[in-house]
Amino acid sequence: MSYTADHKQKFTDLNHHLAHQDQLRRKANGGNSILFSYPPEDEMLYIRQAREVYGETAEFIDISRLLVQFIDEDDWSSFAEYYNDFANTPHQVFKSDNDTPDLFDLIIDAIKETSSRGKIPFLIRSGCLYGTGIENVNIMEHRDVMGLKQPLVIFYPSTITGENLQFLNFKPASQYRCVLVN
Repeated sequence: MSYTADHKQKFTDLNHHLAHQDQLRRKANGGNSILFSYPPEDEMLYIRQAREVYGETAEFIDISRLLVQFIDEDDWSSFAEYYNDFANTPHQVFKSDNDTPDLFDLIIDAIKETSSRGKIPFLIRSGCLYGTGIENVNIMEHRDVMGLKQPLVIFYPSTITGENLQFLNFKPASQYRCVLVN
């Protein structure tokens, strides 16, 4: 379905879920997230529309910028060497259990900061997570996200094939702990 025919219903559905957070938690198996699905090729159209509609009440957290920030914390050559050492286990680079801040920590911190300002956190450019080992469910099940006063909205370039959500049109993705707007 084209953006023109499809976007109005999706934003109506998003408004409904934002206005009925008690129902959201029940439908999302206790989760507190809304996965806003759209065809990857229409990403900029949906983000532009969201900025127009939610500019006053939401804050947009651009994962692509956080990824660049994470890489820039060390110099590029140090990052490249570190990444190559863990190329087969990228989650150890981007979402480790050690105390050194990583991309996952930057994302969670940005969500918490946005929420503390009374704004609804909207994660955009989530396609940048591909290859990092960070899955949408890792973010949605994080205890700080589950405890937010406002729900987390993840703009998610994906399609539905049968009953399966396909991140970037090809990678199976979780719909657990969220309400899907499709």
